[in-house]
Amino acid sequence: MLTVRQDIPEGLLDLQPHELYKKLDGPTLFQLPGRRAQPIFISVLLHGNEPVGWNAIRHILYHQKHELPRALSLFVGNIEAARYHQRHLEHQSDFNRIWPSAADCSAKPDSSDAPEYAMAEKVYQLMADANLFASIDVHNNTGLNPHYACVNKLDTAFLHLAMLFDRTVIYFTRPGGVQSLAFSSLAPSVTLECGQPDNPQGVAHATEYLTACLNLSEIPQHPISRQDIELFHTVAIVRVAPGVEVGFQDEAFDLRLIDHIDHLNFRELPSNTVIGWQKNHHALALRTVDEHDQEVSAHFFHLDGNALKISRPVMPSMLTRNVRIIHQDCLCYLMERLALPDALVKHAADDIDA
Repeated sequence: MLTVRQDIPEGLLDLQPHELYKKLDGPTLFQLPGRRAQPIFISVLLHGNEPVGWNAIRHILYHQKHELPRALSLFVGNIEAARYHQRHLEHQSDFNRIWPSAADCSAKPDSSDAPEYAMAEKVYQLMADANLFASIDVHNNTGLNPHYACVNKLDTAFLHLAMLFDRTVIYFTRPGGVQSLAFSSLAPSVTLECGQPDNPQGVAHATEYLTACLNLSEIPQHPISRQDIELFHTVAIVRVAPGVEVGFQDEAFDLRLIDHIDHLNFRELPSNTVIGWQKNHHALALRTVDEHDQEVSAHFFHLDGNALKISRPVMPSMLTRNVRIIHQDCLCYLMERLALPDALVKHAADDIDA
């Protein structure tokens, strides 16, 4: 299922994501040399409807007239889904849920024997042998979200790599099977969230960031100033219960969400904020799990008559009006502000020369 190449086929960089199937047979790992031999890993199109990563890296490679400043391992993921502008096709696994566990790299995220898992394992093993410099996974999202970076370890190198993209940084350890979580055992690793696919600012921002990373000689290791970062922690994933029909504006839906729900992203919402209405007034239509995969819906939501309300102050991300994405992935993630651990913080005394 995986093709490994040491060259870029002629004309490939002229293609839009939905055209890549004309030149590539499927998921492809490009291993390109650079002046610094330690490679940077960049993954794009893990979701076929998120073109920002491919458009950014092809712009960089198209205008690169000389040898790359650093060796590049470029993984171009779900080309088949990209052809149809879909996150993933019905017969496929989600390409950002298939990567081996960071804790046990021989373990799959679930018991699936789908070929995507074996493909991800092969990419992981190739990169485990490569002495990686860093790993960057590039995404769009469907709701109204700012640009931000995600990390899976609270480590200075990881946070500096994230802050090079934006001061807003999300720390998460769930869901399992994501690329950045797997590669966090190999090198400083980040996920970039570059806004909605139709916004050219996302491509410009990703291009600038990837160019900067390719030119880094090293990743900073010094402590971090609290004022330089806004750090949040993903504490729960919210999904719609199986069999629940979701929609907007029509009272016939099992769960009718407020029309502007994606405007709630990255807003610290107070208790009793209404997010929708249920036909069933007695059982929550949501399934919410914490970092330990424990059901915690009643901790975050409650029903007031048929109104579905938030039970405690919280900040959502990834809320979207795209019902297909809600069913394929989740309704949203819930976050809380997180204080930097003291061991990572730059103190005033650090600025005074001895």
